[in-house]
Amino acid sequence: MASIPAARHALAHAPWSPAAWRDTTFVASGVPLQFAGWAVLGSVWPFWTPVNVTPIMLVLAGSCAVTLLVLRPLTRWQRERCWAMLGLRIPPMPGFDDGRAWEVLRGLRKPEVWRVLRYHLIVGPLVAIGGLGTIGAWAGGVILACTGAYSWALPGTSPLSSVDKGHAVRAGVLSVVGVLLLIAAPWVAAGVRRLDVRAAVALLGPDRAAELERRVEDLVEKRASVVDAADIERRRIERDLHDGAQQRLVSLALNLGLARATLTGVPDEAMRVIVEAHEEAKEALTELRDLIRGLHPAVLEDRGLDAALSGIAARVPLEVRLRVEVEPRASSTVEAVAYFVVSEALTNVVKHARATAVDVAAIREGERLRLTVADDGAGGADPSRGTGLTGLARRVRSVDGTFRIVSPAGGPTTVTVELPCAL
Repeated sequence: MASIPAARHALAHAPWSPAAWRDTTFVASGVPLQFAGWAVLGSVWPFWTPVNVTPIMLVLAGSCAVTLLVLRPLTRWQRERCWAMLGLRIPPMPGFDDGRAWEVLRGLRKPEVWRVLRYHLIVGPLVAIGGLGTIGAWAGGVILACTGAYSWALPGTSPLSSVDKGHAVRAGVLSVVGVLLLIAAPWVAAGVRRLDVRAAVALLGPDRAAELERRVEDLVEKRASVVDAADIERRRIERDLHDGAQQRLVSLALNLGLARATLTGVPDEAMRVIVEAHEEAKEALTELRDLIRGLHPAVLEDRGLDAALSGIAARVPLEVRLRVEVEPRASSTVEAVAYFVVSEALTNVVKHARATAVDVAAIREGERLRLTVADDGAGGADPSRGTGLTGLARRVRSVDGTFRIVSPAGGPTTVTVELPCAL
């Protein structure tokens, strides 16, 4: 059964197959185009050969200028040849195909121009030699394979005449060689076609490395925009809750407290309802304040990371030794990420570490903000166990930061985060 695909592959490259004629037509049509660059570059020299240095330099400069001017038409024709004969679309190249035709003369500093020159002056002519070899294989194969058909008409003195028996053997050998050439020609055409296509895609189309680099830059910009938009949206929600729902809850709690303190002579059941409502309102107000602080603390925007981290440290029921050196301030997005990283890390320490003290440091070193949270707890923290560290690392990576945790069993645990400040 394994021989069936091999047989199909061989039939696909038979001399009478459509693929063989398509490949041959393709490589043959490329020969004049692929030699055109050198033809244009040397078009002046057969008609006038200057002998002095200055005319030679002028003629050389003129030939190079004309070659640069015809690069776009030659490149466009090569792309159209690939599309018309193979259905292969080679996209235009940014930095080469845009702008006016004579702007190519000023584009020698662009890598795209040198890639196109490399195709038309080096790779293309080499592929064209392969195309000439393909044409020669077909022509030679036909001529030699048909030796027996015309050898009888040759004069008896000819080395290929069939009059002499030795000459007939020689003609038979040449016919066999011709048949072998006809069998090999489609394979040669297919190989040259593959080389031509790879060279055209690599040198006449957009540079994949540059294209990927542009796409990565575009994705980084879009991700930064999304992160900034999310931060702006958190601020808006924080302001709406602070100025709306929180104020209403404060007013409700004040009214209930006033009623609780001043109303007399009301039934015990009604007073109990007022007291419970007052306590619920105060608890809801506390939870709302914690929610607002978790969305985006106002102190972070007003007074910076130092004051915000000091507020976190003051609320932690552990000894927190805080060191903050963040001048000049980073962007608001980076400060928000730093704030939430320290807040979440301290929450994990309180919940899981069984620690007695925590060291927190936020130090700006050039264009990097380095955060360190180290506790003296039991250690053994593992991001895969859902302790919040996975979300913490994801938040850090959203701004191209790095996250590292060292937490051997028995402690201590150290969380190190580096955030880029130039956002």
